[in-house]
Amino acid sequence: MTSVRLPLFPLNSVLFPGLVLPLNVFEARYRAMMRDLAARPEDDRRFGVIAIRDGHEVAPTAHGMPDAALPAAEGPTAGFGDDPMRAFHPVGCIADAATIRAKSSADDSGYEVLATGTRRFRLLSVDASGPYLTGEAVELEEGEGAGAGALAAGVVRAFRTYQKRLAWANERTLSTGQDLPADPAVLSYLVAAAAVLDIPAKQRLLEAADTAARLTQELKLLRQESALLGKLPSLPAVNLTRQPTSPN
Repeated sequence: MTSVRLPLFPLNSVLFPGLVLPLNVFEARYRAMMRDLAARPEDDRRFGVIAIRDGHEVAPTAHGMPDAALPAAEGPTAGFGDDPMRAFHPVGCIADAATIRAKSSADDSGYEVLATGTRRFRLLSVDASGPYLTGEAVELEEGEGAGAGALAAGVVRAFRTYQKRLAWANERTLSTGQDLPADPAVLSYLVAAAAVLDIPAKQRLLEAADTAARLTQELKLLRQESALLGKLPSLPAVNLTRQPTSPN
């Protein structure tokens, strides 16, 4: 496969293809990245979102981090150690920045960015020689796998049960007007993003060999989580189409 070079945006969350990612960019390294992306044609503003392994830091108050403020990071590798490759999970998601808006025209105080996940990639190497990290990566194809259609039907039923129990656990009214996608691959990514799971579990779903493998994992996870919700009715509600805003 032909490799591509991508600016890297590490997060303490997992982005899936088709999901919307709002970003509040304030660190110097990521401001530099967004300046460079904004200078490109609108159809060429791709960057790689990669999840950070447990035990490594990211920007203050980023999704998944404690609320307590951390010292501002400096330099492209700040918080990621001497070998950034070891700090990141091996598979990420390419994001297409539809909107890059400067917060102020008077100074370089940061950017508000709205991006959408497009395709998965496998990270081959990391380059820290510039103002921000870049990575050599190969884009991953999405195979359907055997029995994806039948698995998708089972996941839809399991996810509806999960939604009902999640709504009950949070004393919320379940909205039934939202249709789930018919395409098994799109469904698999939506469910992966919507389910209340930790980063390692979501990362395993992102890395699944094909759609059928991802749906198989989800069917098992949804049944487990539905059973758990009956005993521990205190998990947070989620929005099904958007990632949390990630200050970085």
